[in-house]
Amino acid sequence: MKAARSYGPGDIRVEQIEEPVAGEGQVKVKIAWNGICGSDVHAFLTTVPKYLQGTTPDPLSGESLPVTLGHEFSGTIVSVGPGVDGQKWTVGQNIVVEPMISCMKSACPACSIGSRNLCPLNNFIGVGGWGGGLAEYIAVYTQYIHPLPNNVPLDVGACVEPLAVAWHAVKRSGFTKGQSALVLGAGPIGLFLLKVLQSFDRTALIIVSEPTVLRRQSATKQGATHVIDPKGSNVSERVMELTAGIGVDVAFDAAGVQVSIDAAIESVKIRGTVVNLASWEKLPVIDIHQLLLKEIYLTGTAAYDRVHPELLEALEAGKITGIEQLITRRVALEDVVEKGFLALLNDKDNQVKILIHP
Repeated sequence: MKAARSYGPGDIRVEQIEEPVAGEGQVKVKIAWNGICGSDVHAFLTTVPKYLQGTTPDPLSGESLPVTLGHEFSGTIVSVGPGVDGQKWTVGQNIVVEPMISCMKSACPACSIGSRNLCPLNNFIGVGGWGGGLAEYIAVYTQYIHPLPNNVPLDVGACVEPLAVAWHAVKRSGFTKGQSALVLGAGPIGLFLLKVLQSFDRTALIIVSEPTVLRRQSATKQGATHVIDPKGSNVSERVMELTAGIGVDVAFDAAGVQVSIDAAIESVKIRGTVVNLASWEKLPVIDIHQLLLKEIYLTGTAAYDRVHPELLEALEAGKITGIEQLITRRVALEDVVEKGFLALLNDKDNQVKILIHP
């Protein structure tokens, strides 16, 4: 079968590899769509944690380069391996993969309480091995899959993994109906934050800050109350104008640059909450005096923690809509480098979510 495999930064090759067979406790899935993640793009440029390097095997998967990439994907079960519950998992069933893997040892402080996202060894299918979504098929253990509701199409299903990142962040923030929010950065995660916030409160004041025109337009189209161009306005001053000098209840930093975390801290109200979702290439300087004088809660979120079922229920119930409008390009696997990775690097201002179809 065809698969896009990483040989290290800057070296992704679409090549023929052996087609997998469903083993004990596994199902074989024909992959429909796979989204390219911002982390994938970073790993294409340079060394990124969790992405394999050289000949050192991943401690969980046991694999080393080359590995098949892709961790945001959906597909259809085409065969069921031995030991699989045939009543729950059937041929022809559409599924999404929750790709996080962890050590699952009782001595692990994170895994022992179920918070696999905080396991120090955690990794992802399609990052650290075990196949990936940038291939025609994958054999995956049933503990990592969820049924895709019948009314949710497979392309939207490929967006469930990053949507789960946003859902987890909103839950961790404590955001509730009647509160206000600021989202800094309207890339895929920022726009998914907007959609999740709306699912919690359709009438909430949600302000989005984004420097690129297409992504500001997307935020407006998706129902943001106000959209700010940080290159033309002082974000925190504008937020204070829009909130009668009070500030927002919660600010989400999905940009990961110094000016965004500064704006987040400056824009929240007294005892407001700042949530960082972004990965940082250079660690920021945090204004501790602002945290002290406003008693701000500052936290971060790592991927997701047992949120996929409730997120899928929200999608099925129609609480989250318009996700397909954020898919700006659909690309064949053969063109994944040129029209996928390089498009996100060289034409970022005109792309939101790119999906690959094996």
